Amino acid sequence: MSIPHTLGTAAPRFAVPADACDSHIHIYDRRFASLGDPARALADATAGDYRRLQQRMGSSRSVVVTPTVYGTDNAVTLDAIQQLGVQRTRGVAVLHPDVDDATLQALDAGGVRGIRFTLFDPATAVTSFDMIAPLARRIAPLGWHVQLHFRGDQIVEQQALIESLPCPMVFDHMARLPHPQGAAHPAFDIVGRLLDAGRAWVKLSGAYLDAGEPDSRAGVVRAWVKRAPERLVWGSDWPHPTEQKKGVPDDAALLDRWAEAVGDEALCRRILVENPAVLYGF
Repeated sequence: MSIPHTLGTAAPRFAVPADACDSHIHIYDRRFASLGDPARALADATAGDYRRLQQRMGSSRSVVVTPTVYGTDNAVTLDAIQQLGVQRTRGVAVLHPDVDDATLQALDAGGVRGIRFTLFDPATAVTSFDMIAPLARRIAPLGWHVQLHFRGDQIVEQQALIESLPCPMVFDHMARLPHPQGAAHPAFDIVGRLLDAGRAWVKLSGAYLDAGEPDSRAGVVRAWVKRAPERLVWGSDWPHPTEQKKGVPDDAALLDRWAEAVGDEALCRRILVENPAVLYGF
């Protein structure tokens, strides 16, 4: 039986280790109200649909990231954590600085371990750069992190803000280093210094973003693995919301290409199992 929002049905050739974590997925469930155009809340991208992808891929842990179409309503993420299993699922929420303490405590109890700022396109964002510092101060006592979806140029522009934050940072989608510069872009060293200091993490996800020729992101994967393998996690980005018009990928093929780029079984295990256990508290 086919699985929505992915091509193919075969399992990966790569032998996925026990307790592997997919650290970046989105759940869309039309039981929950979305903002704006209801068509942006993808059909067939529920927790039940994702569980079928888990079975195909061989992973067992996951991190649910609230999609922008739900604004600051994180009910869909909390529900997905319950459906996928609270012992093996965590969440990343979207919030505004006026969030009250009771809501923060409820999110923490529900499995949320961070908040996301999707600002690569400020025109469509539900948060803003000026919200980051006050929210970082609010969540720091909880031990949460801020997840930053910035383009490489934005990382350079916002360097002072990023370096001032009092909590750990997670950079989405390999820090969105543009092609063809890749690891030669100045954002690589800005993020790299934060990794070296134990202040940040990078998600090896979204291989189709910022890409040039096929597999151009393999060099970026290798650069991050060489720089700080202990500060990396992997994510599928299912159901691939940015790729809906272009055509969704084969998730097993994406994972196989990622494992080939990493090139070492022990490092793959570290990135899939050990690192996310530290970051997300499994």
